[in-house]
Amino acid sequence: MAAVAQHAIPFSRPATPGHAVYNIGFYGLGSMGYFMARNLAAHRAANTGSGPLFVYNRSSAKCVQLQKELGADKVRIADSAEQLVLECDVVFTSLASDAVVKAVYEKFADALKVRHHGKPIGAPTDQKQDSRGNEHDLPDAGSSGELDTILSNIPHTHLVTGPVFGPPAAAEAAKLICVLAGDYRSKKEVAHILVPAVGRKAMDLGGNLEKAPTFKLIGNSMILGSLEILAEAFTLSEKTGISASQTYELVKDMFPAPPFINYGNKMVTDSFDGKTGFAIDGGLKDATHVRRLVTEFNSPMPVVDAAHAHMLTARAIHAEQIRRNSAAYEVIDWSALIAGTRVAAGLDAFDSAQEVC
Repeated sequence: MAAVAQHAIPFSRPATPGHAVYNIGFYGLGSMGYFMARNLAAHRAANTGSGPLFVYNRSSAKCVQLQKELGADKVRIADSAEQLVLECDVVFTSLASDAVVKAVYEKFADALKVRHHGKPIGAPTDQKQDSRGNEHDLPDAGSSGELDTILSNIPHTHLVTGPVFGPPAAAEAAKLICVLAGDYRSKKEVAHILVPAVGRKAMDLGGNLEKAPTFKLIGNSMILGSLEILAEAFTLSEKTGISASQTYELVKDMFPAPPFINYGNKMVTDSFDGKTGFAIDGGLKDATHVRRLVTEFNSPMPVVDAAHAHMLTARAIHAEQIRRNSAAYEVIDWSALIAGTRVAAGLDAFDSAQEVC
């Protein structure tokens, strides 16, 4: 197994003989989930000698693609969500919305209840540890308690909330930061499955399931703030006759953090394709969750308010372009919020090559 820095996993290895090689499942092969599942399957095959990763996706094409890429010895396609949860000891999910998350976990719970119904008391049962590994499109932190209620009455079943930090490129490179909250033993098992197979580091947010998604929102608020700062600086640069690309060079020298580098490049090159990044609808949802959180705790974040407004502006302009069949992209990335600052300053929303109005 690849060497991992001691600080990368805040948990000791599960004790032998308690530690076992589990059957692991993965539900959701979207822009993040595909890479996470691929890396997990490849790492397990190379380092643990375990069986294939079970995968399931509403669209089976992604499952077939992954199996073809890695081979049937590393990836097995489940026929249903119910089969996935019944045949696996640990199930990871990467899902699109609150409604989808709830529906999927209700299916899991129904299947597990049927499994346990009618068994003699004390009969052997599998330990199920469900971890939500979702990158950006994060369900509301309060929904974690609802999911726990759905699963908590099922014997030997534990929920671990597990959002991750990093864009699809970081998922592809297995460089995500994994944040875990929930039952301690379950987190310990999950952390050693995820690092280094999927991420470079795991963080422990304690036993309260809501803490991990709350922490994710705090992190995303910083990314939103970074986007807003970049958008305002690049727009001012263009208005003063200094190209945004020159200001971007300063960003790379002075602030070489991934959000500044990656999203700054998208802004200066007008690369707003949401299908290869993080769609603006997801950014608006995150901003809405953050604004609800700051309202609850009386902790203002005006930069998030500004970013939210500029994303709304960008989405409205893009929707009109779609109506007129003039949109460059079917879906726009949340870095397109720069359209809000550009329009306010009299510039073209999505084309930085246009002259100042």
